[in-house]
Amino acid sequence: MYSYTYDTMTGGLLLNLEPTGFSKEPRPVYATELDLLGFDKYWKYDKQTDYPYLWAELNNYYYRGKLVAKLKGGNAFTAPEIIIPKGDDNEFVMPEPNGDSLCQIDIQGMVDANYGILEIIEQYTVKKILAIYGKHKNHLDCFHVAFSGGKDSCVLLDLVKKTLPKGSYVVVFGDTAMEFPDTYDVVRKTKEMCSKENISFSIANSSLMPAESWKLFGPPSRTLSWCCSVHKSTPQVLKLREITGKHNYTGMAFVGIRAHESSNRAEYEYENYGNKVKGQYIFYPMLEWTSAEVYLYAYSNNIILNDAYKKGNSRAGCLVCPKAGGASDYIRRITYPDKVAEYFRIIRESCDTFDDTRFCEYMNKGEWKSRVNGLYLKGTIKKYREDVTDGIVRITVINPLSEYREWIKTMDWDIPFTVEKTDTGYIVTVSEIDLKSNHLKAKIFKQVFKKAAYCGACGVCAANCRNGCISFENKTIKIDNCRHCLDCHTIPGGCILYDSLKIPNGGAKMRSINSFATFPPKPEWLVSFFNNKDEFFKLNSLGPQQEIKFKVFLVDAGLSVNNHFSKFADLISFIGWRTVTSMGLILINLVAANPQIEWYVKKLDLDHTYSLKDAQNMLMSDGLKERNAADVARAFKRIVATPLGTVLRFGIVTDVNEIIRTPCVTIDHRVILYGLFKFAEKCNNYKEFTLTTLVNNKIVRDGVSPTRIFGIKREAMENNLLGLSAKYPDFISVSFTYDLDSISLSKNKTSQDVLNLFMEDN
Repeated sequence: MYSYTYDTMTGGLLLNLEPTGFSKEPRPVYATELDLLGFDKYWKYDKQTDYPYLWAELNNYYYRGKLVAKLKGGNAFTAPEIIIPKGDDNEFVMPEPNGDSLCQIDIQGMVDANYGILEIIEQYTVKKILAIYGKHKNHLDCFHVAFSGGKDSCVLLDLVKKTLPKGSYVVVFGDTAMEFPDTYDVVRKTKEMCSKENISFSIANSSLMPAESWKLFGPPSRTLSWCCSVHKSTPQVLKLREITGKHNYTGMAFVGIRAHESSNRAEYEYENYGNKVKGQYIFYPMLEWTSAEVYLYAYSNNIILNDAYKKGNSRAGCLVCPKAGGASDYIRRITYPDKVAEYFRIIRESCDTFDDTRFCEYMNKGEWKSRVNGLYLKGTIKKYREDVTDGIVRITVINPLSEYREWIKTMDWDIPFTVEKTDTGYIVTVSEIDLKSNHLKAKIFKQVFKKAAYCGACGVCAANCRNGCISFENKTIKIDNCRHCLDCHTIPGGCILYDSLKIPNGGAKMRSINSFATFPPKPEWLVSFFNNKDEFFKLNSLGPQQEIKFKVFLVDAGLSVNNHFSKFADLISFIGWRTVTSMGLILINLVAANPQIEWYVKKLDLDHTYSLKDAQNMLMSDGLKERNAADVARAFKRIVATPLGTVLRFGIVTDVNEIIRTPCVTIDHRVILYGLFKFAEKCNNYKEFTLTTLVNNKIVRDGVSPTRIFGIKREAMENNLLGLSAKYPDFISVSFTYDLDSISLSKNKTSQDVLNLFMEDN
């Protein structure tokens, strides 16, 4: 809300009435964190934990306004490096002269200095809470404070207590059973306080314990965040139904989300309906607050402060979270070793056998966080499969976990089908014409059998059903008096367990890497193609096999559709087909569609020299026969003789036929944006990821990021992303806050929309 400076007198923060831009989200630093990270090797300080000593902004540490240290790196098994800056005299900057002990922050002095502005902030927020309550109190069934045990929700609860009459709201703690151990101490104290003040305090739990759900669903990932639905939103919805006595209650949640936490949250409005939970209101009273104001309010009002913050954690949420990373992973593992080890063991057991060294590498690189399906989970089988032959769709269900006759009740229309039992399940047969007659009905019909195959009684479907028609008894599905609202089908994949464990059609199979055999494209073929356009397919003088293989190249590059010059090719001609921009766009398409070009990008390390024999052996280890492997290795020379190599600098081949893939030349930001959307579309159209996942080449995923395609370094990519989010906010937003850097692509935009920018911007 307001900007701040550091107060050298108190060692604290000093708010001023200037509105803040982007907050660096300062947080207090206590002796516990200093000890954990190893600052005791550099500084002297008392080991007390009642008062902080300094402040941290991201990875920078400030003592009375002076930058005194930085953290670099860090991951699950590696401590971050402490960097002490040097002054003009080339001596290390010390917080106190002569290496004297650090002084504690004068909390009371800091609070007194900010009293006036804190009063303004509090009154402004209280008025908002009171206004929204007055607006809705006569037509909602309940108001509740969504309590998490973190600093924001503790402050929010205090504000609501000051504003609303007792009995007009309830407090609900969504216990994922995966919280920081220190959070439960906050919850216990808050519950006791609410009991003394006659405030209803409830705890909402999933019917599944984390050890059970992680094994059932597979570990969550940035893409497959099933844990939020199973352990957070669903239990809270069910608890509020219990509190109100209504399946179709309509309530409002007061939530302590703040815009400064991320660029995504910066787009939030104070009030929304149905954005998070269908049919429910959400209000964010503290949306404009910064962390500086949260901590100042907490200190001035003696709000409970979660000890997790004193240990160096910038957030208090789930203990092992795929959305965290970097030094945060290290701090959590060191601070809560036994609890973290339980989840690490599940992650390790879910994958192929690891030795200790490989497992540490796997965790350090965050590879477990990038899972997009169940393909590489140990023991996962494809329980649902579709095949089409001669106009007949056959759905094979193996070892179903629930009864399809219950799920079929959610449909209020008839589709003729037959079911034939097998030793392991059954086969559903249905006419392709019947399914194609109505795409929505076809989707629901298929989801019925996905639910039947995978339902693990997680409760998400029951929470979605506002009519109370879905119930589970001993984890057995029961549907009565279905109203056919189809809300139970508005779940990713139709079933959240199916979505987490699905295996892509064909499993790990793919087109042959040897796409071009002995006929990779030549520069003169491209010249002829762009000169003659549609006529090329009639007038070219290529041999039969040359033409076939060149057409494969053109189709995979997006330049040809049904032997016609494509709209994409028109755009490339408009830009200039020999330009860096055009070659960048073409390369992105090729990597997405062509296994041979994809292999070069994924397998050839940048600036590393490979002999033809090296490359051939690598290809043979990937399953190619010796002759085919030799074709692919030799083809690289012809590929880089085209403008992909001569203009874009995709790679070179030396005079002694050594292969080197090189970083591409600097390209248009829009090309990178196009690459991000193509990457997302290949990854099951999941449009939220991190810079870490983009630059980490070891993470297995369906798509290939533009950083890997073009060889863009992390710092350069960060600058590109910031520039793109500033110029094209309708397409992309980015946030680099603490360890939770995030990149979000618009759900309403596609890679084709990005291509339109090349026409609009010219």
